[in-house]
Amino acid sequence: MLVWFSVTPIGTGSASVSAEVARAVRAVAATGIRHETDASGTLLEGDWDACMAALRAAGEAVLSTAPRVSFTCKFDLRTDKPDQRGSDKLASLHAHLQGDQEHGIDSAAP
Repeated sequence: MLVWFSVTPIGTGSASVSAEVARAVRAVAATGIRHETDASGTLLEGDWDACMAALRAAGEAVLSTAPRVSFTCKFDLRTDKPDQRGSDKLASLHAHLQGDQEHGIDSAAP
C-alpha cells in the first residue's frame, strides 16, 4: 500500500509551516515505516495498519503545537501488486519516457 499525504497546521499564527511539518516527518520516521518526503508531502509504503499509525503519529505531532491540522491524502492499494513501492512506479514511468525518447517524442516539452 502506498499513501501520499501532506499536513497543514492551522491556527499557529504564522504563515510558515515548516516547523510543524518537520515534527510530523520526525513522528513518521519514529514509527519505522518506509517513507520519503519531498517538497509537497510524504509517501508512506507499508500495510494498512502501519500507514494509519504513521498518519496518526504525524497528526498528533502537529497538534502538539497547533490547535488544528488538515490532511490531504491519496491512497493506492493494489491487490495485483501488494508489495509495490513508489520506486517501482517511478521505474515504470521512466521506462515509458525512455521509450518516448527512442521514438523521437520530447516528453519534457510543455
